Amino acid sequence: MRIEVLGTGCMKCRKQYDEVMAALLATGINAEVVKIERIDEIMKRGVMLTPSLLIDGKVVCSGRVLSAKDCAALLSAAGDGSTHA
Repeated sequence: MRIEVLGTGCMKCRKQYDEVMAALLATGINAEVVKIERIDEIMKRGVMLTPSLLIDGKVVCSGRVLSAKDCAALLSAAGDGSTHA
């Protein structure tokens, strides 16, 4: 599983990264986590609001910070193939 946290490095974007890492720790899910901070790379993914969260290339959240609990639910769903953008 590949998780991308998109954001320019603001406080909310850093918080989203921390929440994702907490969710991974809580669930024991193994994933590659990448922070994308360059505007051109963010725009290539079709995202206009940050922070944004992508799981395996699919936008699952944009424009708000998800809690670790919400991230864990998305990650678990992605693991069983039922993630919705």
